[in-house]
Amino acid sequence: MDKSLKDILIIDIETVSAQPALDKLPSGLQDHWKRKASFLHVDEEATPEQLYVDRGAIYAEFGKVIVIAIGIFHELADGQTGLRVTSFQNHDETALLLSFTQFLDQKIDQKKIRFCAHNGKEFDYPYLCRRMLVKGISIPPALNLSGKKPWEVNHLDTMEMWKFGDRKSFTSLDLLSHLFGIASSKTDIDGSQVNHVYYSEEKGLDRIATYCKGDVIATAQLYLKLHNLPVIESNNITQVGQKTP
Repeated sequence: MDKSLKDILIIDIETVSAQPALDKLPSGLQDHWKRKASFLHVDEEATPEQLYVDRGAIYAEFGKVIVIAIGIFHELADGQTGLRVTSFQNHDETALLLSFTQFLDQKIDQKKIRFCAHNGKEFDYPYLCRRMLVKGISIPPALNLSGKKPWEVNHLDTMEMWKFGDRKSFTSLDLLSHLFGIASSKTDIDGSQVNHVYYSEEKGLDRIATYCKGDVIATAQLYLKLHNLPVIESNNITQVGQKTP
């Protein structure tokens, strides 16, 4: 295994609106959403209620985390690179975030670990930190940017790598997977369907967790491609049992 892959933790999160409908939010948050909705550049006929269902999950102030999937590179007996993938999932966001932070505290050397996500610097990392603060949970040292200089931050982002400094460029993980011939992370759902699946299906959380782990695998393979390293053979990818407190 290439030594540069050591201590990289691939991560992806799935989020949903905090409530299935706008009128389920506390009245104060409803008012704040209506103000925010008035500034969103979308179909003028879309109501705040519909926008909340469609877009509420994107914003940490109005959404919640339901799945955190992770992947760790490891060296196999024959020297090839393997990938071990698992997920944390829970309807109770506080329990989910605590399980994840406990994992980092107990299993990960936070002085060495480098998080890697696709669009992680704009979404996954800040979303997790904001939700931890809302829930009164201490941000793990590996995630916390407070007081750190730019060169002290070990966060990696495959979308930023692909940008090559082009600030106006957004390229989805799915598009780059197609471009590089990586098996698609998409199962029977995509990101735009997560909110609907979660609130309409009895076992929606399990389905979403499977999708989230697929994104971790695709991100890991993309990272390898962006560094001219061989992708991992499918039989060298291990999906460990999902962690549900």
